[in-house]
Amino acid sequence: MLVLEDGTTLRGTAFGAEGEAFGEMVFNTGMTGYQETLTDPSYCRQIVAMTAPHIGNTGVNDADPESRRVWVSGYVVREPARIASSWRAQQGLDAYLKDQGVPGIAIRGTRALTRRVRERGAMRAAVSTTESDPGALLQRVLASPQMTGADLARVVTTPQPYTVSPSGQARHRVVAVDLGIKAATPRHLAARGCEVVVVPATWTAEQVLAAGPDGVFFSNGPGDPAAAGYAVAAMRGVLGAGLPVFGICLGSQILALALGLRTYKLGYGHRGVNQPVMDLATRRVYITSHNHGFAAALPGNAAGPAGDDGATWSHVPPEALEPFGTPYGPAAVSHVNLNDGVVEGLRLLERPVFGVQYHPEAAPGPHDAADHFDRFCALLDQAKR
Repeated sequence: MLVLEDGTTLRGTAFGAEGEAFGEMVFNTGMTGYQETLTDPSYCRQIVAMTAPHIGNTGVNDADPESRRVWVSGYVVREPARIASSWRAQQGLDAYLKDQGVPGIAIRGTRALTRRVRERGAMRAAVSTTESDPGALLQRVLASPQMTGADLARVVTTPQPYTVSPSGQARHRVVAVDLGIKAATPRHLAARGCEVVVVPATWTAEQVLAAGPDGVFFSNGPGDPAAAGYAVAAMRGVLGAGLPVFGICLGSQILALALGLRTYKLGYGHRGVNQPVMDLATRRVYITSHNHGFAAALPGNAAGPAGDDGATWSHVPPEALEPFGTPYGPAAVSHVNLNDGVVEGLRLLERPVFGVQYHPEAAPGPHDAADHFDRFCALLDQAKR
């Protein structure tokens, strides 16, 4: 049984682990990458419904996880594969979820569920293989914590620093603040000659700078950015040191808060591998991978799209795209989402600092935005010169 906080109840077939799971009900539009989705720390405390109808066809393996465990609370699909067919498969999806203690439910109405979330917004929910009374489960859903105000970077971060080294001589030393980092990110940086020191989310700016970085990376992660004041303080300290800085997803939202913007919760968020984003400087459109329920507000509290409301980027007021002042010099919105006009990137105009709301490391694809790592490395080269 799946119960949403508005009382919607859907019944289906259990798979994965027995038991109950509580979390925010969201949907993902990706047709590939279900193992990467399951192990993405940004999905901590969320129940994820996949809109693609067949999930589990290629099984799971030990090479594709994005972190040390499955982070989704519960999993909703239309039809889990009965047979896994891939030379890389080491286990089936059902067995994998059992091992990880994650309950799943197969329902015929994933389309209806997605429409419900689009209309009513992401809401609290529960998946249960044991409860028979929807009313009783609904009461526990209503008593469960909301995502607004949730500080989850502390939950998913590495407890101890670790290093990912390049195969050859290191060109740069990058400290990556782990707000919920995916394994593909340090691999991308290491492939470009960076020695990556991944550190806990709660490290202060003093600790980060004491590690001797040439540049600092702030990762993706779950929860409400406004609840991660420690990360905002660290970002401000690093910005004050003048080092190259790159942030993605939650890291980009932390940059926005450090620059003086506010963040807000989207209605149902961006999750999937098909979000069109425009670079305002080049007019290039990237097809990008997303997983976020919060976003940075437009500068100056300008009236404009808040996301999820049918607006497009053309509804963004022109004045909101003009440079705006920050304690670190002028900044500007660099990217916008073409579906709804949401801010997708920020950059400082006089310092080597930028952030994007999407995932350039996207392991299952698309790989349009992988050149952002090249851009960061170019800033590192320039700073050294």
